[in-house]
Amino acid sequence: MDLLQSFIRIPLEQLPFFLITLLIAFTVHEFSHAYFANKFGDPTARLLGRMTLNPAVHFDFFGIILMLIAGFGWARPVPVNRENFSRPRLMGVVVSIVGPISNLLLGILGALIYAALEASGALNAISNDRLLQAIYMFFGIFIQLNFFLFLFNLIPLPPLDGYRIVEDIAPRPIRGKLQQYEQWASFLFLLIVFLPGLRAYTITPLNNWSTQLAGEFVNLFYKLSLKIFGS
Repeated sequence: MDLLQSFIRIPLEQLPFFLITLLIAFTVHEFSHAYFANKFGDPTARLLGRMTLNPAVHFDFFGIILMLIAGFGWARPVPVNRENFSRPRLMGVVVSIVGPISNLLLGILGALIYAALEASGALNAISNDRLLQAIYMFFGIFIQLNFFLFLFNLIPLPPLDGYRIVEDIAPRPIRGKLQQYEQWASFLFLLIVFLPGLRAYTITPLNNWSTQLAGEFVNLFYKLSLKIFGS
């Protein structure tokens, strides 16, 4: 067990909840891309079987391994052909941004459910300490990780959604330059997440912001839930 822990960033006792959260977060994220692309006239993802909530078709093995080892990662990107859109740039932005937004909404939903359970006294009624600890751990990971994925995917570097958004917004000459240097931007991305000096100014702040977001939403929903349950 100690040998396994030395290879992964996630504490082993949190690993099952971490993987369950990724299963949900990555699946909903990629489904959102596929659904809106199809809605806007591009059936590419649907025809390839990607417009589904089956997690098996969305998982990228390397992305999951990196998530465990480095604390960041990705699912298998949904293919999108923007030429099928009637308004390629606008619809391209929407298709790109709905992925991160889906994680934001999952984080908010998790905070709402957790706060309601806490405020209603439902958690206090659980006498099994191990079960109670598991519930706390799951919600803590689920809420924070989804907020982190929301922020992380907005980084404007490939292969993340933030880069695709910038690419769609940018004028054609700039878009050509971006595509020309895309491979170097990918290399820069790897440097940012792996080098401790750069990571301290990128991934670490995202972790801190996502934790802060989680706390703010839980507190907000807890106060609202107390009024509803009259506690």
